[in-house]
Amino acid sequence: MRKQVRRLLTLMVVPLALLVVGCDEPGPAEQAGEKLDEAAESIKDTIEPDGPAEKAGEEIDEAVDNVTN
Repeated sequence: MRKQVRRLLTLMVVPLALLVVGCDEPGPAEQAGEKLDEAAESIKDTIEPDGPAEKAGEEIDEAVDNVTN
């Protein structure tokens, strides 16, 4: 019975530890994706400018992102 509990705990803890360790820094693909997103957003803003409420919301989103990163 103890071996089963130990195995179950191992099967639960190891994947969780790998997720925590694996999420520290963005990889090159994620960085490239973020640059593409920014470029697409820039193009969209050029074609269709945002109103003041939208701009304020984006500034809040960026501030939250900066605090969490």
